Amino acid sequence: MAGWTRHKGQAVALPIDNIDTDQLIPARFMSTPRSEGYGRFLLHDQDAARAALDAAPGASILIAGRNFGSGSSREAAVYALADAGFRAVIAPSFGDIFAGNAVNNGLCPARVEDIAPLLRALETGDKAEIDLEAQIVTLGDTAVPFDIAPVWKTKLINGWDDIDMTRAYDTQIAAFAAARPHWTQPKTEPRAGSGADT
Repeated sequence: MAGWTRHKGQAVALPIDNIDTDQLIPARFMSTPRSEGYGRFLLHDQDAARAALDAAPGASILIAGRNFGSGSSREAAVYALADAGFRAVIAPSFGDIFAGNAVNNGLCPARVEDIAPLLRALETGDKAEIDLEAQIVTLGDTAVPFDIAPVWKTKLINGWDDIDMTRAYDTQIAAFAAARPHWTQPKTEPRAGSGADT
């Protein structure tokens, strides 16, 4: 996954609270191979929400309501957003598991407590920019700070998943392992009955 620090794109508003992962992608579509893309299933059964997205087919920044991505832990909800071209979701709050899944797939969950200024700015233009390093979203002449967990910010900027994040600490992990008392080290002798020479 490629890392990023800035993203410019078209914004679209979906200021509805409590859009959950079941709404983001209905379960019946989850047997489709990911290679075929999940974007066409995004908000499939939510007519008003889907109409808003269809009116902005090039949008890559979603301004959403509170508690976005709550509900079940299905990662396919993030796949649907990513496959539809979204790089960031701006909302007052997120489902915790959804937000973690989002970061692991390069989608930025930017928390903005009050989205009203962005919604007003969207009335006169839809060109937006996310500055991940500065944690600022700009829409027209409106610039609003957003919150994101430091570890998530690091992962997005570097394009890291959880394994990459762990590997970033290889030196410290090796030093810790070397400093452990000998009696905590894993046994290397073959187990009895393993067939190995003793």
